[in-house]
Amino acid sequence: MLRRLPHPCIIQLVHTIALFAAALCLALLASSAPAGSAAPPKDTTQILESIRKKYRFPALAVVVVKDGKICDRGAVGVRKQGDTTPVTTNDLFHIGSCTKSMTATLAAMFIDEGKLRWDSTIADVFPELKGSIDPQYEPVTVEQLLTHRGGVPEEPPDDAWARARQEQGSPTEQRREFIAAVLKKPPQAPPGKKMIYSNQGYAIVGAMLEKIAGKPWEELITERLFKPLHMDTAGFGPPGTSGQVDQPWGHVHKLFMNLPSQTDNPPAIAPAGRVHCSLDDLARYTIFHMEGERKDGLLRAETVKKLHSAPKGEDYACGWVCCDRDWAGGRALRHNGSNTMWYVVMWLAPSKDFSVIAATNVGDGDKGCDDLAWAMIQKWLKP
Repeated sequence: MLRRLPHPCIIQLVHTIALFAAALCLALLASSAPAGSAAPPKDTTQILESIRKKYRFPALAVVVVKDGKICDRGAVGVRKQGDTTPVTTNDLFHIGSCTKSMTATLAAMFIDEGKLRWDSTIADVFPELKGSIDPQYEPVTVEQLLTHRGGVPEEPPDDAWARARQEQGSPTEQRREFIAAVLKKPPQAPPGKKMIYSNQGYAIVGAMLEKIAGKPWEELITERLFKPLHMDTAGFGPPGTSGQVDQPWGHVHKLFMNLPSQTDNPPAIAPAGRVHCSLDDLARYTIFHMEGERKDGLLRAETVKKLHSAPKGEDYACGWVCCDRDWAGGRALRHNGSNTMWYVVMWLAPSKDFSVIAATNVGDGDKGCDDLAWAMIQKWLKP
């Protein structure tokens, strides 16, 4: 038997009453909710995938630290454009210039041990270079080099860079030849007068540490920093096996395409930016720096605070950019890194014991990684 349908007017009346009741319930819920509350944050994987698609990254990954522990992590996308192998949270990312604070940390260890001073000069460590380098460089100090105030040029001389690209000899030999060629030319600006961001300056610091210790920078940073912090995945150059997709590849963005590559800058400037590691291991490094301000460990707390303090009137400390952020409770530390095929950014809020690291395997990842870092800040620090 067919059922008789209600009159359309009755249907509309019932629908109107239901909508009114739903609106009343929502109003009552809103009035009872605490001020400033917001909808629950999206799942981290959803956030990652949304940002990855927006910027068309091959892969995107994040790790978050709160109260001394990793509290969130995620990774989406593929290791190599055109290949279906998915990226994982254990994969290795090239961290580029985030390496700089590691070299500064190693130098600070030498300083704590009395093997080096903040005011040790290039001529102090390399007396044999006197007469063969521009004399303006002789009094340049370790602290000036670490804060990019030594006058060292932003770009290396063409002939020095071409020679470094040939990668002939051991990494230590390559660095010595490279810095000698850089220091022969006049400074870009009078030392101490101007902040000039320079990979070459950090290569000089790396060579100074090698001269003092009699060991390659790669060996020193591994023994003195990576091993004590259990950064077991840390290494140098492009991660993974050449020609294989056992780790993510870097990518160069050209003509709306992400072109995969397994190349890197030469070992001569490794102390400025040639480390790769997992994001979990990089998170352990941020924990070390935040905790290091509060208690002595691998470094004295006083030394860590100096690493995090920029010269008066400047914002660049020793491998860290100092900035004020409300979400950080005031002072935040930041550094990014890219060898033009990867992009990583670290944000630290020492007073909140919070850090976030965002990474992608394509060079122009700054906007997407900033969006991701901000999303994690809102998720974990905003009420």
